[in-house]
Amino acid sequence: MVAPFKPFEPHGSGGPRIREIPLRMVLPNLITVLAICAGLSGIRLAFEGRFESAVVMVLLAAFLDGIDGRLARMLKATSRFGAQMDSLADIVNFGVVPALVLYAYLLDKAGSLGWIATLLFAIAMGLRLARFNVLDEDLDRPAWQAEYFVGVPAPIGAITLMLPMYLGFLGLEGTRNAAYIATVFTILVAFLLVSRLPVYSGKKLKIKREHLLPVMLLAVFYVLLLTVYPWQTLTASVGAYLIFLPLSASAYARRSKLEAATAAAEAAETPAEPKA
Repeated sequence: MVAPFKPFEPHGSGGPRIREIPLRMVLPNLITVLAICAGLSGIRLAFEGRFESAVVMVLLAAFLDGIDGRLARMLKATSRFGAQMDSLADIVNFGVVPALVLYAYLLDKAGSLGWIATLLFAIAMGLRLARFNVLDEDLDRPAWQAEYFVGVPAPIGAITLMLPMYLGFLGLEGTRNAAYIATVFTILVAFLLVSRLPVYSGKKLKIKREHLLPVMLLAVFYVLLLTVYPWQTLTASVGAYLIFLPLSASAYARRSKLEAATAAAEAAETPAEPKA
């Protein structure tokens, strides 16, 4: 005899519980999915020969990736599922997508070497993101070292990788020799991603109240330059960042010596405990 059908009953009446998810918990994950869609659309545009639009999609994916985590923290909507989605989006948008876009634009002219460089960059990005996810477990790091990234961060690495494309949009011919140079550059960026190079993050950088308006004006000016002269601005930005890297490492070395000297002085001033 077939048992009669029983409709779902609300929780508290003995029936199964239907769990509802607040909209604020869904919104950050939705932005992450849109970032993945933007990145994958960049690949399609690249293989259709619409390279400028492909770069714009990669930059859009980087922008969306930058706001989804902040939005989740602001809405108190962080979750383990969102963290895994964000890591997946980072590997796609900053590892696979820019490497394939650059390969379709220039690296394919270098033959197998260009493809090897493409694979190395994508793998290096995955390794970097895996290390970033477990870096918080390193409890022996001094607090001041949290002000520095270990290696070049993923979004900056993707934007830096596409420097040959910015130069191409400005008129540099994509010859075979240029492809070989871009191949070497791709491998260099891949190693910067997985290196132990200390890169100042600026997370704890504070702006004085009297400097707030000039800084805001400079930020608006940069966005306007990026809108009107995108490839010139991106080229100059990547060049400035590459110059910044050794300066950051030098500042880290000085800070490390200063902290070590301070710790040694404090240890010398601390009286030794008497022996029992």
